[in-house]
Amino acid sequence: MAKLKTAYFCQNCGTQYSQWMGQCKNCGEWNTLVEEVVEKTSSKTPPFSKSKQHVINIIEVETSEEPRIKTPSEELNRVLGGGIVLGSVTLIGGEPGIGKSTLLLQLALKMKKKIFYVSGEESASQIKMRADRLTDVQNPNCFLFTETSLEKILHEAKKLEPDFMIIDSIQTLQSQLIESSPGTVSQIRECSNEIIKYAKENNTPVFLVGHITKDGQIAGPKVLEHMVDVVLNFDGDRNHLFRLLRANKNRFGSTSEIGIYEMVSQGLKEIRNPSEILITKKFEELSGNSVAVTLEGNRPMLLEIQALVSTAVYGTPQRSSTGFDAKRLNMLLAVLEKRAGFQLGAKDVFLNITGGIKTDDPALDLAVVASILSSNEDIAISEHFCFAGEIGLSGEIRPIAQVEQRITEAEKLGYEKIFVSNLNKIPKRKFGIKIEEVSKIEDFHERIF
Repeated sequence: MAKLKTAYFCQNCGTQYSQWMGQCKNCGEWNTLVEEVVEKTSSKTPPFSKSKQHVINIIEVETSEEPRIKTPSEELNRVLGGGIVLGSVTLIGGEPGIGKSTLLLQLALKMKKKIFYVSGEESASQIKMRADRLTDVQNPNCFLFTETSLEKILHEAKKLEPDFMIIDSIQTLQSQLIESSPGTVSQIRECSNEIIKYAKENNTPVFLVGHITKDGQIAGPKVLEHMVDVVLNFDGDRNHLFRLLRANKNRFGSTSEIGIYEMVSQGLKEIRNPSEILITKKFEELSGNSVAVTLEGNRPMLLEIQALVSTAVYGTPQRSSTGFDAKRLNMLLAVLEKRAGFQLGAKDVFLNITGGIKTDDPALDLAVVASILSSNEDIAISEHFCFAGEIGLSGEIRPIAQVEQRITEAEKLGYEKIFVSNLNKIPKRKFGIKIEEVSKIEDFHERIF
């Protein structure tokens, strides 16, 4: 017989305690410890079970390519590393209303596979209404099941034998083996473990939708992210149309790729060439605008950087940035004042990356500096110029990675001149765009104005 024992779990980070306390020592949150029943197996269970596995030398291990399922979404295929691996478990999280359920329902409707769509949050009629809005052509092999009992879901899945399974969401499921409410740490851990076991035994890929906390972390125990094969984050500014799909963890591919979608009335639309959409077609040249060539994974993109520099009305100058790291903005302003001699200490500086895009690519530094200097002197930068370079603390312009791909992307979009570091190793071939190599901020300032 299994012995039942209670323990206290933090509902924010999942840390287990033997007794209640007001504050969680791990995450520092107050009043988040809840008593739950945990299951302890009998001590009579043998410590080792009979197994057919044996010790093998790593040289003798045979490798093979993981079979993948190509999805109708090229953006999703890129982020996953080429498609969905059979038997894999993927966890996707994001803000409420960002489009997680819409993305997976579109996937279920367009894939020519037997899909088992489990929803613990919506009724079948609600899902059908959204499906009619998303597409006219629907998958006849897409089966809906609105249930929160884990045992019933696995029972139906074994009878249906689907090619693909979607669960929305993992926080709504409840196992009869755990005497606690849905969404608690024990329930999430137990339900996830059983679903992963089902996926591996039946070689069926599973997508799990996960809620997030106020800090942007996936709700539940951190071990949940360790258990699954892929962790995707679907984010974006709800006031903008663009949504970004990133891989925080991927056992079968890179975590540096990014997928871009646009939210329209018919659902999520893939953005194949984001540079053409993210760059505003200006009818007149305005100061403070510049174009940066950034890189997300192996995908080059052009972003528009806007800056506004004005005299500080109040005693303390304001520093504000949207889409760009505020601490890095302060560092660049300090470099401009200390190394290049620009008097910006008594001025307000506002910075914005258009389109609601957030990125931490250091190659944006040069475009940020160009926008700040342009706004400070009220001189417009030519709309045919673009920038890619990192700024060092001594005012030097440092080289960046994969400069050839950035130059090629700028050339493809019709830009006439790109500014890069003179330390970059540029391939000795003829480009259709003029490459300006700069070394210091002072030299850079003289060339663009």
